Amino acid sequence: MGCIQSITCKARIRRENIVVYDVCATIDQCPTRIEETSPIVLRYKTPYFKASARVVMPPIPRHETWVVGWIQACNQMEFFNTYSDLGMSSWELPDLREGRVKAISDSDGVSYPWYGNTTETVTLVGPTNKISRFSVSMNDNFYPSVTWAVPVSESNVPLLTRIKRDQSFTTWLVAMNTTTKEKIILQTIKWRMRVDIEVDPLQLLGQRARLVGRTQQEQPRILSRMEPIPPNALVKPNANDAQVLMWRPKRGPPLVVIPPK
Repeated sequence: MGCIQSITCKARIRRENIVVYDVCATIDQCPTRIEETSPIVLRYKTPYFKASARVVMPPIPRHETWVVGWIQACNQMEFFNTYSDLGMSSWELPDLREGRVKAISDSDGVSYPWYGNTTETVTLVGPTNKISRFSVSMNDNFYPSVTWAVPVSESNVPLLTRIKRDQSFTTWLVAMNTTTKEKIILQTIKWRMRVDIEVDPLQLLGQRARLVGRTQQEQPRILSRMEPIPPNALVKPNANDAQVLMWRPKRGPPLVVIPPK
């Protein structure tokens, strides 16, 4: 109890006054699930990345509001859907691809900079005269749809032959003073999700796709050091709004299928 009692004496909240324990980061040890129920799209559902932690915050001596929770950013994305020898569609983050930014926010699009605002964050309003104990948790996975037919074609003929996806993320546990905008990084986690699906479009619906490569994901890494948060990870746009769907044919110029929001 010594470390918890001692934090009540501090007049200003500092990193050494905040206790973080039971930090957990995992990816479910199950394979990506493929769904072939629609004649229009293939769907796949990856296992969940999950992060959680328990936090003890010292009393807040002033009229300040602190939020403690998870912030996540995408560091790298490759997402290609190949259609026979005609070409491929790809979801892209242009600023990230061109190296103009190091990361893009993966916020829910409402709660910037936080990943979400239910189990993901806790808000503390000062002044308080007692320590606060709480847990924060989050989870993330992929559940997209990929058209069987070429996305720029009016034909419904299935031609999809391969889906490859490789995305990397950094997830931070952060305490933020919303009054002064001061940020204290409490934990940094790195994780990656990869998907590789082979498709035989000549087979009957329900028998076309199979998972290839690894069936289980690498487990996340909880870093021993605190990695800084790039500015773009804290503001709009988030990855969902910034991404562009391109059609890149084997012959001819690329086309924008879905522009950024």
